[in-house]
Order: sequence, then structure tokens, then C-alpha cells
Amino acid sequence: MVPTQVIPAVSSIIRPIVLCIFRRNHSILVAEGYDPEKQESFYRPLGGGVEFGEYSWDAVRREIREELDQEIQNLMFIGPAENIFEYNGKMAHELIFIFEAEFLSPEPYKHDVIYGQEEDSTPIKAVWKPISDFKRKKARLYPSTLLDMIMG
Repeated sequence: MVPTQVIPAVSSIIRPIVLCIFRRNHSILVAEGYDPEKQESFYRPLGGGVEFGEYSWDAVRREIREELDQEIQNLMFIGPAENIFEYNGKMAHELIFIFEAEFLSPEPYKHDVIYGQEEDSTPIKAVWKPISDFKRKKARLYPSTLLDMIMG
């Protein structure tokens, strides 16, 4: 398995992040992740940290541009979420601004798997995953409150 979107080193700081939902039919685009401590695979929408002095909607555009080299359109704020979790044996706390958008180019919608990279060149593997897989608990979606937000 190719290493994928790794959550940065955790600390006692509450980290503001953005996540972006992209839809294709009844699927959403998510990055594959793996927690070696829990030996658990999981999925999470693309996004990342909000930089100091940066608005969340600008952070979404920047993150998608950096990770997939794609521009987005029709950006819409879905809502906030909070995520307190353990990853690789360490606790983390995030405040999340969740958005939905569309790719400007039709190209990402043509591929079942999209490869990109983090700013530090860590590879990202994003897949179009059926929402029903998360509803039936065939796959884990984080943050855990996200499924209700995108269904509702």
C-alpha cells in the first residue's frame, strides 16, 4: 500500500483544519489513511491546516491546489466539526471547517484513483468511495460526525 495522507505530528495544540467534500454520483473523494498503532485503515476528505492569517475558504483552495494540482469552484461551507482522536498512539484535537466544492476540470471525475502529494512530498492516494460503504460500516470515515453532515 502506498503511504497516504499522514496526519502531521500531534501536540497539545488545537489545530484548525479544512476538509473538502467532492461528490461523484453516490461517492465522495477521500484519502486513504492507515494508523499503524491501531492497525486500522480509514478514509478522510482532502484538506489540511489553516495557516495563521488565512481564511478557511482560502485554505481549502490552497490545500486542493497543493495536494492535487487542481482548482475548485462552487465552494460552499457545510459546517464546523470537532475531532478529538488518537493517531499512532498520540492524542490530537482539531477544529474543522467542512466545505463542499466541485473541481473546475472534469479530469478528476474520470479516474477512480487520484494521486497527489502533500507539501512535504508525502504521497496521497485519493479514491472515490461509495457513501454506502461508510453507512454500512464497511469503511471508516473520519471525522466520525462527517457522515451525518454529508447525508443530511
